[in-house]
Amino acid sequence: MLHKFKHVLRLTLLLQLCFLSNNAMASVILQYHHVSETMPAVTSISPADFEAHMTHLKQNNFNVISLPDLLSQLKKGETLADNTVAITFDDGYKNNYTTAAPILEKFNFPYTIFVNPKMIDEKKSYVMTWQQIRELTKKGATIANHSAEHLYLHQKLENETLIQWQDRIKKDLIQSEERIKQETGHNYQYLAYPYGEFNHELQNIIKDIDFIGIGQHSGAVGIHSDFSRLPRFPASGIYANLKTLKTKLKSLPFSITGLTNSESVTVKNQPSLIMQLAVEDFYKSQFACYVSGQGKATIKWLDNKAAESGLPDNVKSVEISPEKPLGKGRSRYNCTAPSISKKGHFYWFSQPWVVK
Repeated sequence: MLHKFKHVLRLTLLLQLCFLSNNAMASVILQYHHVSETMPAVTSISPADFEAHMTHLKQNNFNVISLPDLLSQLKKGETLADNTVAITFDDGYKNNYTTAAPILEKFNFPYTIFVNPKMIDEKKSYVMTWQQIRELTKKGATIANHSAEHLYLHQKLENETLIQWQDRIKKDLIQSEERIKQETGHNYQYLAYPYGEFNHELQNIIKDIDFIGIGQHSGAVGIHSDFSRLPRFPASGIYANLKTLKTKLKSLPFSITGLTNSESVTVKNQPSLIMQLAVEDFYKSQFACYVSGQGKATIKWLDNKAAESGLPDNVKSVEISPEKPLGKGRSRYNCTAPSISKKGHFYWFSQPWVVK
């Protein structure tokens, strides 16, 4: 009995420390693709709108730092300045070199570009060359891994066994990382999942090879974040609106101690997600979740029976489920709650789904 009491006390103190440090160790990663008015609108932001985003960051004293600095500080548990932001791009398009980079240089903002080495080696017309990438590297850009050729990494080939798939993906990522290192000297071992899609098996590979996995689902990052599925806020296409982006830039990460039924690639079309989280800085009555294309999700707070489970009283479990079946393909549950201690800030968590 005494041992259980000490265990609960230890967890309670840990969560209290996490809460106190959570706001100071929270940050946002922005994700862009094209900076162009002529490329597909769904993944593009115009140069004028992109410059407006950067102007907002500058004028409002956001702490824009490199992705390696941000992730290193979070992993070490070091305190981040308020309003810390990292800027990233996926795919390494030519307009990152011709249009985005000059704007970023004007503001003296660091940034990361996730590239596909095989596509660069094959001299695809729409991506940067290694020479252009090396130029940006010398000016301070971070170059990181987006897999060899932007395939759906979680999908197995026909008649491919689990072991064969694991070996193929590990080889892809390790060789891609080596290719980037050969050309730029960078070897950060970050992977931006192509299409933002991942499953538990792919996350396990990321952990096995000591990479950090980064998605496209929205939310803030903090010391409790799962470093095999870090969120980013997409800021292109329909998400380029500066008014809504201002709200996202004030987001905070929930203190999540567990996720159940979180396998994001699924055949279930009405998946229920159970979150265990510390209810410290928000009111349960203001916690809400939304389903892509549907509106509000069904929320059910569960009886944890904290004394029996060994969880502190402030850790609560909540079940989130959609009212209607999800469509095939990608969708999300986005959960938010306004912060009590930081007026105008919202806790934000996103669960991505790929319904097969």
